[in-house]
Amino acid sequence: MQELANIFIKSIFIDNMVFAYFLGMCSYLAISKTVKTSVGMGAAVVFVLGITIPINYLLENYVLKEGALVWLSDDFLTVDLSFLSFIMFIAVIASMVQLVEMVLEKFSPALYSSLGIFLPLIAVNCAILGGSLFMQETAYTTIIEATVFGLGSGVGWFLAIVGIAAIREKIRYSNVPPALRGLGITFIITGLMGIAFMSFMGIKL
Repeated sequence: MQELANIFIKSIFIDNMVFAYFLGMCSYLAISKTVKTSVGMGAAVVFVLGITIPINYLLENYVLKEGALVWLSDDFLTVDLSFLSFIMFIAVIASMVQLVEMVLEKFSPALYSSLGIFLPLIAVNCAILGGSLFMQETAYTTIIEATVFGLGSGVGWFLAIVGIAAIREKIRYSNVPPALRGLGITFIITGLMGIAFMSFMGIKL
């Protein structure tokens, strides 16, 4: 249980997708104009990461990597399909994003409209694919660890986009120099938030 808590906390604060690796910056910058849309986008990313990483973990360990198909027959002991990792991971991600899009369109049309083109673009969000690749590189021993990592990564991205959205709503009333208004000041604030999150790296888990 302690190990799972460590994975969860580390993926949120220490290995934050936005502030540690600067992944998913396109939708992070485009959607974070209001807190309402940021919460919706962040929740969608949490869901997609929480679902796709464990599914891709199963694919990796029971289909793709060398010897993974031994459960079918001993004849498959030397079969290595790891070269298909990228396309299989992306296929799973695209399927889950399509599911999220259909659910939002059905139950929350306003949020669906406000997210616009950036909702289907979650499928090519580098933070989503990055989560699966980090899972592959870390080689978690159980699907529970992979799921906790996925949820933690999603929560970390959620906190990042909601945090920057709240700040951007406030600085509309601030005296920002004209040259820095918009994305300029957003990049500066993101850098400062990244430096702030670096302080968590000193935590020993």
